[in-house]
Amino acid sequence: MGQGQQEKVATSLAGTVSEEISASLAPVDAALERTYPGDPGTRQPVHTVYVPGEVFAAGTLRSWGDQALAALDEHAPDAASFAAVLGLSDELAEPVYTRVRAKLEREPIEDLRVDFEDGYHGTDEDADAARAARLIAAAYADGTAAPYMGIRMKCMEAAVRDRGIRTLDVFLSGLLEHGGLPDGLTLTLPKVTYPEQVTAMVRLLEAFEKARGLEPGRIGFEIQIETSQAILAADGTATVARMIQASEGRATGLHYGTFDYSACLGVSAAYQASDHPAADHAKAIMQVAAAGTGVRVSDGSTNVLPVGSTEKVHDAWRLHYGLTRRALARAYYQGWDMHPGHIPTRYAAVFAFYREGFEQAAARLARYAGHVGGDVMDEPATAKALSGYLLRGLDCGALDVTEVARATGLTRADLEGFAAPRRGDLTASAQ
Repeated sequence: MGQGQQEKVATSLAGTVSEEISASLAPVDAALERTYPGDPGTRQPVHTVYVPGEVFAAGTLRSWGDQALAALDEHAPDAASFAAVLGLSDELAEPVYTRVRAKLEREPIEDLRVDFEDGYHGTDEDADAARAARLIAAAYADGTAAPYMGIRMKCMEAAVRDRGIRTLDVFLSGLLEHGGLPDGLTLTLPKVTYPEQVTAMVRLLEAFEKARGLEPGRIGFEIQIETSQAILAADGTATVARMIQASEGRATGLHYGTFDYSACLGVSAAYQASDHPAADHAKAIMQVAAAGTGVRVSDGSTNVLPVGSTEKVHDAWRLHYGLTRRALARAYYQGWDMHPGHIPTRYAAVFAFYREGFEQAAARLARYAGHVGGDVMDEPATAKALSGYLLRGLDCGALDVTEVARATGLTRADLEGFAAPRRGDLTASAQ
């Protein structure tokens, strides 16, 4: 064969075959894009804090941070003592402790939900919902808000449905009266049992958007999984998957409710925990149902509070730290925190998780980006996971932009490109 000539390859199929197959799969292609758009690429908070509506105040965020710092001062006043409680290595002790304290001073809560459901015991829900709207609007206006804030309304069950709808209306209307809906607005719909309840929430939000002239689809919501029927329907199908579809693109998260779900299955109170086999089963179903849809999964909480003697606080801290690390290893990157004393170990677990794996993840991604061989052969899907890991570490404060750039040779924009490739790019690159 002469230089510059291409080798002729043999084929057997007519050109129309590929066209016919593509035409037959066009509905599937459209369904994939519609049903599995992928992760939205936005920041996911590492936790959600619930505060009763009647006690939520302008200083709540700062108060939680101050109480968490006070707990550290009293029960683990330096890096060595904190590391001894949690079993942190010598290499991690100082950087984790320093970052935890800085986080508590700068951004003690990443996601706050003012609770008008189980935790609410007020006597004037209209007034409390209106006050929550005013305070949240003010916090976003003056820069003191958490990245995400909103309310948990009552569920769509008959006994409380009207009250829940009214509270949501009062809250959202109040936000609009005080400047508009913030970007970090997050709503939680609890005790969802049937997909039709999700559909009802969609219709409710559609009606509100229309009444106030908002862009259709502007308001999303989380679905709280607290009943067995939310996991497995009477016909044996996975209800939670149908709930995601029923949300018509508005669902942003699935939140596991540790204690309601455990009680629904008859688990004794002493054994109701996020690491119970029943909890693992529910969250695994949630995780598979949500994969690729852009809906994120959140773990539940522990009700063992770090209060009392130093010994009791340390025991509670070890429990919470261990549960959080366990959840992170299972790709549940968010959970609930019920007490200011939980926040130090939430951030300690998160920071240790990302810092422990940072060097290896950065090196693997750098080799992949530079097309350099190594002892692990990574594919596009792995590069997506590695970059997602680094981005989550950056978002929460476990990692710094400069150290990530130095270790990978990549910018944040580069990381985001690897973390959110187009569907066709992933498939083509893997071939």
